[in-house]
Formats: sequence, C-alpha cells, structure tokens
Amino acid sequence: MASPRRQGDIGFEVVNLSSKPRLSLDAFPNEVLTHILSHLPPPSLSSVSLVCRRFHNLVTTPHAWRIAFSRYFPGPLSLEEASRPSASDPSDRLLFDKRVFSRLTALASWRSEYILRTRLLRSLSRGKPSKIEPLKKHNTTRSVGARSGSAVTTYTSQLLYPVSHLNANFGTGATRKEPLFIHGASEQGIASASDPSLAKAGPWGLSDHQMFRHFVDLFPGEAVYGLGSGDMVGQPNCMDVSQPFGMVYGEGCPQGRTYFISSNEQRGRFLDASLSSSLPQLGIPALNMFTVSTCAVWIAKSTKILKTTGGLIGMMSGSSSGVLTTYALGPHPTYMKRFERGEITAKWVLSPGVPIIAIAVDDNYSLERHALQRVWAVVLNALGEVFYLTGIPRQTDISTKLGPEQLDQLAWKTGRSVRWELLEASRRIARPDPFNRGPVDGSYSPRSSSDSMNLDGHQVVAETKEIERFMAFKPKHFRKVCEGWDMQRELIVDFAGDDGHGAGESIVVIARGLGENEKASIRRFTRLRLQPKKMFSPSALESYSRVVDAKPPSIFGGPVSTSSLPALLPSRASSLSDSASPANTEWRVSDFVFPGRKAVRITCSALDLSTYSLLTADEDPLLSMSGTSTIFSPTSSPMPDIERSMSSEIPGRRARYMAAGTAMGTVLVWDIRSPTSQATEIINSISPLRIIQTESPQVSCVALTSLYVVHGGNDGLVQAWDPLASSTRPIRTLHSRFSSRARRRLVQAEASILGVGNNYFAAGAICLDPDPTVLRGMVSLGSHLRYWSYSSSAADQYKSSKRRLRRSLRGSNSCPEGQRFISSGRGALQDFIEEEKIEIERQKVADEKEKTYLSSRFGVDLLGPDVDEDQLIAYAQLLSEESYSHDALKRGEAVASSVVSTSPSNTIGANDSSFGAGELSSSSSPYQDSVEDDLEPDIAEAIRLSLLDERAPVSACETLSCSIYDDSPNGAKEGYPSSEQVTAESSRQQEMDDLELALQLSLAEQESVQAKATASEPDEFPILGAGWQTQFPSHSLSSRKDKGKARAV
Repeated sequence: MASPRRQGDIGFEVVNLSSKPRLSLDAFPNEVLTHILSHLPPPSLSSVSLVCRRFHNLVTTPHAWRIAFSRYFPGPLSLEEASRPSASDPSDRLLFDKRVFSRLTALASWRSEYILRTRLLRSLSRGKPSKIEPLKKHNTTRSVGARSGSAVTTYTSQLLYPVSHLNANFGTGATRKEPLFIHGASEQGIASASDPSLAKAGPWGLSDHQMFRHFVDLFPGEAVYGLGSGDMVGQPNCMDVSQPFGMVYGEGCPQGRTYFISSNEQRGRFLDASLSSSLPQLGIPALNMFTVSTCAVWIAKSTKILKTTGGLIGMMSGSSSGVLTTYALGPHPTYMKRFERGEITAKWVLSPGVPIIAIAVDDNYSLERHALQRVWAVVLNALGEVFYLTGIPRQTDISTKLGPEQLDQLAWKTGRSVRWELLEASRRIARPDPFNRGPVDGSYSPRSSSDSMNLDGHQVVAETKEIERFMAFKPKHFRKVCEGWDMQRELIVDFAGDDGHGAGESIVVIARGLGENEKASIRRFTRLRLQPKKMFSPSALESYSRVVDAKPPSIFGGPVSTSSLPALLPSRASSLSDSASPANTEWRVSDFVFPGRKAVRITCSALDLSTYSLLTADEDPLLSMSGTSTIFSPTSSPMPDIERSMSSEIPGRRARYMAAGTAMGTVLVWDIRSPTSQATEIINSISPLRIIQTESPQVSCVALTSLYVVHGGNDGLVQAWDPLASSTRPIRTLHSRFSSRARRRLVQAEASILGVGNNYFAAGAICLDPDPTVLRGMVSLGSHLRYWSYSSSAADQYKSSKRRLRRSLRGSNSCPEGQRFISSGRGALQDFIEEEKIEIERQKVADEKEKTYLSSRFGVDLLGPDVDEDQLIAYAQLLSEESYSHDALKRGEAVASSVVSTSPSNTIGANDSSFGAGELSSSSSPYQDSVEDDLEPDIAEAIRLSLLDERAPVSACETLSCSIYDDSPNGAKEGYPSSEQVTAESSRQQEMDDLELALQLSLAEQESVQAKATASEPDEFPILGAGWQTQFPSHSLSSRKDKGKARAV
C-alpha cells in the first residue's frame, strides 16, 4: 500500500481490478446505447456500425439518427435555453422531440438529412467557391475571369432606383445551368436582366423608357392607402417580374394603367382598359376609369399554369374598384390557341368599391390538382376578405377576330364560367350600428355570379345594378361602416399543403401593423375537406344482397342481372367530386404569435420555395409510389401491396417554413403547416420555431430554403442562419454592413420629416436557388446586385459514393437520379457520362440483335422498310389464311395430303407415311437436319407447305420414288395423290432456282459417300430379303445405324 506522500509524488496509483466485476457495453439496453451513440458526430456514427452486429442494428435504424439529429439541431428547444437554469445540463434529457422541416432530397431519411445538413452548413460556412464552367457562346476571357477565384460577384443592375424585385431561372435536373436573373425597380418602373457569369446586365428593358405616373406626384399632400379624407385610393406603384416571361407594372393612382413588357421584346405596351359600356343584361357593370387605380399585379413564373389554363391566365391585375382582370402572355408552345400579347381574357367583380391589394396564384398548378378541385388562385382586399378559385375559366371559341370592345365583353362572359368563393371566416366585420343609420349593411357585399347559379335575366340585371351602386362608394364609406381597413396587408399561400383528402391549402394574411393604432397579426386559414360519409355499411350491403337473391328468376330462364349494385356504389372519383363543394369544406383558423414582444411591426415576409416543399402529398415521392410526381415515379401503376407512409414518418413531417422580419431587427420562423385547431370555433395559437435577433436595425427583406434563412437589413447587412438552430450565430455573412458614416446618415434620415425615401444602402430583395443543396443566390443592395455561389462538394461526395445510385440509373426510374445532377453535377459526373456512353453502345448492339432475331424468326422486314400499313395488313391476312389451312390439314378436314413429296430430296410428309408420325421428320427440306430439334412441328410444317408451292418438273429420282410407292399394296390408297390434287399441284409449278439445285447435288454427293462408308458394315436388320435391298439400295441405307440421319431426311 503506497503512502500518501508517495502517492502524491507519482500522481496516480495502479490498482488491480481483476477481482471486481466489469461493466460491459452488452449490459446496456438498446435505449441507453442509442442515447450514448447519438453524441457522436455523423462520420463517427456511421463508422460505429462496423464494430459489431448489435451496433450495426442500432445505427442502421432511423431511431438512432433521429435522436442524433434532434441533439445536433435543437430547433424550438433553442427558445427555452434562456429560461432554462444554468445548472441544468441540456444533454441530460432525452431528445425525443421530432424536428419539423422541409427535407433536402426526394428520398430522404434521418441519416441522409443529418449528414447532408451538417456538410452543407459546413460548406456554407467555409465559403469555398463553386466550380465555374466557361461559357463557350461568349468566348471571352473577361466573362470567365469575372468570378475566377471568388465565390461572390457584385455588379450594377443599370437601374437608377433601388432594386425591389428579383426572380431567376435556375433550371431543374439535367437542365441545371448558370442562372439568369431579372430585377426591377418599382419606383422607376423599369426592369433589367443579367447573367452572373458575365457580371453585367444585358440590354433588355433598359431601352424601354416610359413616363409612369405616381400618386404622390399627382396628388401631393393626399394620404395614401385610402386614408385621410378617404375620397380616393392611391398607393405606390406595384410590380411583378418573371424571368421567363417579363414584367408587369401597375400605376397606383387614379386613371392607373397596367403595363407589360415581354422577355422576348424590347418595347412594352399598356394593357387595354375597359372600353365596354354598362350592359346589365349581360352582367357587365359600368366602370369609372377616372377614379380607378391599379393596386396589385401578378405574372406567371412557370409554364405549368399556362398549360393547365390553356393560356388564359398569364397575368392578373386588381383595381381599387374591386375588379380582377386576367390577361394572356401571347403565343406560347404550351397551348394551342393563339393570343395576342396582353390580350384581355377574363373579368370579375369580387368586392365592388373595395380595392384588391394582393394576388397569389399557384405556379405549379396541374391537371392532377385540378381533378382534386384544389385552390389555385387567391385574392385579398383592403377589408381582409379572402376570395379563392378552384375552377378553370373556359372561353368560347371565336373564329373571327374581335375588336377591343368585343374582347372586353367576351372577357366578362368567360369570367362567368367559374365562381369565386368567399372565405367566410374572413368576411368583413360591420361596425356597430344600433340605430341602423347606414345606407347598406356593413357585412354584406355583392359580387359577380357565375353561370352555374342559373340566374334569369332579371336577377342578373338586379345584381349588376347593385354592384354599380357599391362601386360608387368611396373609401371613407367602407371605413365608416366596416372595421379593419388596411391596404398594407400581405398575402402568403401554401398551395401544396395537404390534409390527406385532396385539400389542406393554407392562406396566411399578415397585418403589418405599420399604421396608427394598428396591431400586427398573422392569421392562417387552413382548408379541410370533410370525409364523405359511408353511403353503404356492411349490414346494408348484406341486406341488399339478400333482396337481390330473393328476386324470382327471369321469365327467359336466365339469372337476374345484378349490375345495378355497382352502379349504386360511389366510386373514388365521384366521392372526391362530391366532397369538393363548399358545403363539404371547412376552414380552420390559427394565429401565429410573437412571444414576449410588443408593438411588433412587420417589414417583410417570405415563404420557403424549396423544390420538395412545393409538392402535394400525391406528388410526394415518399408518399405516393406511382402518383403524379415528376421527380420520382418507381412504378407506372399503383401498388396495392405497399401501404402509403404517413407524413409523421417522413423526416421533417413535410413542414414548410414561413419567415417574417420586423422593424426591431428580428426574424421569426414558423411552420405554415402546423396542426390546425380541432373545431372551426376554436382559434389555436402557433409559436415560432426560431427567433433570430440580427444586428441590423431593421430587416428589410428575408428569404429561406429548407437549409438556411437569409436576412437583409436596412444597413446592408446580409447573413445566413440555420432555422434549426445548430448554431445561434450566423452561418455566414454574405455582405457586411456599410460604413458607420452611411449608418449615421440613415439614422438621421429616419428622424427627419421626409423620412428615408429611397434607401440605397438597404438590401431590397433576395432570391435563392430552390434546390437547397445548391448554395447560390442573389441579393440587391440599392441598385447593385451581389451574387454568391459556394461549393457543396462535400455533400456531392456523400451522395455520389452510394453505389446503389449508379447501379440503378439505367433501365429504372426508381432511384432519385435527379439528385446526382441537382446537387451540383461535380465529382463523378465525367465518369458517369463515359459509363452512360458505354451503356448506350451496349443497348444499340442488343437492339440490333433483337431486330435480327425478329427478322429471321417472324420475317417482320420482308416487305422492306418503306412498307405501309395496308401492305402489312395484307401480309398478316396471308399468314393467317396459311395458318388456318395448316390447322385444317391437321384436323383431317381437308383433302388428304400427298404421300409423294414434291421436293427432289425424297422427303415424306408427316401425314402420309405408313411408318408413323414419330419415325419420319415433319420437315420438308433434307438439309435442315441440324435444326430439326430446334424447330417446332408447326414451324416445320409451315416450311414444308411453302416448299410445296414451288413445284419443279418431275425428275428421274421422283419417277423412281413414284414407282416404289406404286408397287406397294397400299400405295394408291395411302399416299398417292388423286387426279384433282395433281391438277391443282401442276397449276402451281415453277422452275427451281439455282440455289435449291445446288443443295440437291450436294445432298446426293453426301449420300454416295455415306453409302461407300457403310457398305462393309453388317446389316442389323436381316429380316428383309437381299433382293429387296439390292433393288432399293437407298432405302436400305436409311435403315442402318444412321437412323438419326434417316429421320432427318
């Protein structure tokens, strides 16, 4: 035993513990081991599976990776860290809370999400530039060197005012390329386009100078947004841009016009205003264009909505009078009908007298979504009312060209083909009027009807007159009789939400709280489709079957038809169509709250536009095995044996982020698909998933994907954050704030009477790549543009190292091969191209072999490559007749076939020999002995019949053969042909070609050689006499050892 002094000197003591029991890892239960392993980083956790079988079973289960994911990404738990006591250890609690997020890949798992997110966030923090491919079309070193060695490029947009709108085309899948951007300044009314690889803006849009009118210039001192005196409606001009199709611009002043410039032209045009007069019998009200301003515009961002609507819906504009108008983009290959650019297509009066302030349209709307009667267009007015549309308008086909007035009348008629529905939970609220002094009820408003309502002429006229009466009211009237007038509201719609019954869309109305005595609020309306009631219970079906069985039989003696039962049972399509009516649809209301914050002013908002957050449940590759997904479809038909996975089993639970920035520099992130309330009367509250306190005084813009959130401040600070709170600090600063002198000027401008005005230091708009695994995007800083593209090679290495991706690429659509290209296309792309070329060559060789086999087996190319359909039909008819004749001969229905073969090789038919069918060959050709066993009897008989048609002149050998069978006692009865058959045979005689003659000579020579070789051998069949053998030497040879040869002959 060492002394205390000695022990202190050496610092440690060696103690023998062999006698004491040791605790092994095998003694721990699986739950504890999983908890221990969840502390490991992703690479170590993957390597642990190689230790032993038990570790392998634990690590390969989703449970271990889900716990590790929850530990690394705390998510909402980061909000509790401030209130949690410092003495408590957060790692002591088991992290069973499931994180909600939008996944990164199509076929995601907890393991892939954990590894990909950590690697992508690490790549973003490193800031390594992505690989730049030089563009051959430009052939300039300046364009390639503009970004060489740097991941960030900054250049000017050539616009005079700050950029307020951004849109880009990043491409998808194999078409992924360097993005093209379009950027517009709403203050100027001009948009330009640029290519980041060139680091400069192009000439498009800059040469189109238009003098747009502004409300503050025409009416100085008048309050905007219908406030103040309330005699007119005015607001800043509105804009929307689309990289594929161009820009649409609306003047927010009385007599406001709508302007459109296509991406394929250098000059734009003002869209036609209403020219038709009041026609109450047609449902067309009178519009006073001198007081109408344009308050909201929208333009399509993809071709899907154009294809689904047949080109009718390309642009939309909402006016201050409550009229919604749609326009066509012009001719496009996605639809057949030819429209002029900016041609008016449909019109509705949704809220007469109340301005339409926001428009949202589903750019991914398809025929499959239309079949489910999903919402695809949403409109918001100044009183907070929400209108939605589920049907597609239909336009009457007109063969002649119409004038502007006729087109306007046709647009009103097209609008009546569908009906806009009012979201009842958002209906306007009337102010208390106990003495009933108001001219109209504050909670009521008419709107355009549809043809489905079947109104007569008097009702249509009365409705139109009432609409004209409401349109004459000024904003001060609605502010007096109704509550909640606010023209600065924002609208966000999640068209891809799903409740499992063909609905689930979420409409979010954001009250920004910027006015006096206004409070910020965010309210969500979620559409749920009620489940159809079961029309037939099992007991009802049983009783129905008893009634059917009790019916007397038919008077004709047959059974009673029971086809009426399936007709009564509702099909899946009919149940969906029945439940699509507004009567079977209800809306649940939820409020997004701001915990611990008062006097919140919302300055901006954004929705996650990632690729997989835009998919409905039917289009989701993890939920539908065959569905309508364009990204993944392993089978072409539904598989009933495979049950559909629930959303709760999918990593992230199919969540979708929504973010809002405030005037205090805070960014709040919610899940727009959070659970709804249990009843329509209950309004539940939804807390944010992440609260980010930035260093900016105000948040001027925000954008987000499934991976990260990017905020832009009014001081020019642009930073990327992790919404799952793996780090409380920003992942990367994309642009640092401007100098302290610029910030001081900004503070002074905010304190002045005139305000800031056009802030050239603030970040105006942000656009991110919808593929979250590609780290690129753009932000506008004043009139300049800053583009970044960081390398994600670490994630590419992880995805390309999976062998199953390469093995299942060809010949199968059951693998997410798009991921290999969507990520970035780096790494093994060149090797993949070479392998694909080799596979293509192999496929060509296999196709040639198959073509050769079909040609030799069935003769598909006997008629030549230029054969038409009629000739093929005639050839098929000929083969069918020949096959029928062959079957008739087999059944004995035709005349007995000839024993004497017309072939010069002395071949006996299968049906005419006295030796039996098994002793002689069915083949009619003596040189096909090598393929006798390979050919089926039907094919051999077909060859024999084809040779019968080629009858040659009778030779000496044939004469000898005839004499042989003529001397036989039963020759005339069994095998000799009748006179009628001989006559028919002689009519088809033709000369034998040289090839067949050569084959006969070769066969004769071969038989003579065999005769000499077998002359000395003893006869195995001495029953026959020697004289018979001498007289018939050829027949004697065929009965020796060489029986196989004789059978072949």
